[in-house]
Amino acid sequence: GYETELKLEPVAPENKIKVAVVGGGCAGLAASCAAAERGHDVTLFEASQEIGGQFNFAKVVPGKEEFHETIKYFNSRLVLSGVDLKLNTTVTAEELIAGGYDRVVVATGVTPRVPNIPGIDHSKVMLYSDVLGGAPVPGKSVAVIGAGGIGFDVAEYLTHDTSHAATSLDTTAFMKEWGVDMSNTTRGGLLEPVDSLPAREVFLLQRKKGALGTGLGKTTGWIHRATLRKKAVKMLSGVEYVKVDDAGLHIKVHPKKSGPAIEQILDVDHVVVCAGQESVTGIVEPLKAAGVPAFEIGGAEHAGELDAKRAIDQGTRLAAVIETAEAGAVFNQPIPFAADFVRNARKWSGRNYS
Repeated sequence: GYETELKLEPVAPENKIKVAVVGGGCAGLAASCAAAERGHDVTLFEASQEIGGQFNFAKVVPGKEEFHETIKYFNSRLVLSGVDLKLNTTVTAEELIAGGYDRVVVATGVTPRVPNIPGIDHSKVMLYSDVLGGAPVPGKSVAVIGAGGIGFDVAEYLTHDTSHAATSLDTTAFMKEWGVDMSNTTRGGLLEPVDSLPAREVFLLQRKKGALGTGLGKTTGWIHRATLRKKAVKMLSGVEYVKVDDAGLHIKVHPKKSGPAIEQILDVDHVVVCAGQESVTGIVEPLKAAGVPAFEIGGAEHAGELDAKRAIDQGTRLAAVIETAEAGAVFNQPIPFAADFVRNARKWSGRNYS
């Protein structure tokens, strides 16, 4: 939607530079492809065996299978743009300095944040990256710590397994689950929804008081909540995490208004931590000390609630001016204020909305 604002002009031959991009998540992929398409010499280093970063977690969540296609798209774009992709390669600052790169883009992403809870190192505890990365979850009862976007995704993922398949790719099963009559022979085209049993008992826990999922997208949040309710996911807010031990997850649930907290022990087989992320950094300072211009983008620049759109935008904006960008510059697209929308509405229509 920024075609007239952000133009990726071909670079003049005399301005062509050598660029290293560290990290093949969505930010690094966008920066690599856009810079190479402009004519720069780009090498992309990815520590794992495949590109995609957090997309590789998202693609296994029921309803988000389209991210398989996003990764395919970037794989094709890397080839077409001539990016030199190096998989299974963990590159150091020293190697980047020795490589003679004119610019280094640090898109090393995030790592799960581990909260300071007694017993967090218990064998019951897993990180969301373990679960969505394919680690076995043999138990039938799971508590999920954290009810942000990733917590909701993990809860959805855990309600399915090979014997409890998701309906997102099966149109007939999906319509049956949600009570939609595709033949339109019933009144209003509606049938009685058919709920399927979840693969596991899941508790979704939130430290903050109030409704869960308020930070999700306004147009999709209600869908995520409805889906989890259909799978009998138990949602608790105002939760204080006391400890994890052989008995399970010990918690205190604080009432929404006033009154004493209620102590509980959730007798669960696993506790999955979805308590936010921390930026993966470490190579920027040595690069700066060596005089190599370096730029952090995506989760490496800001590890808040993950936002693929923001990361891709950041990488593309950097690539558009990378040969002239000053080291350390941050390329964030500001979110327009309501007043900006009003001014634009007046300009486009000639009407006064004040």
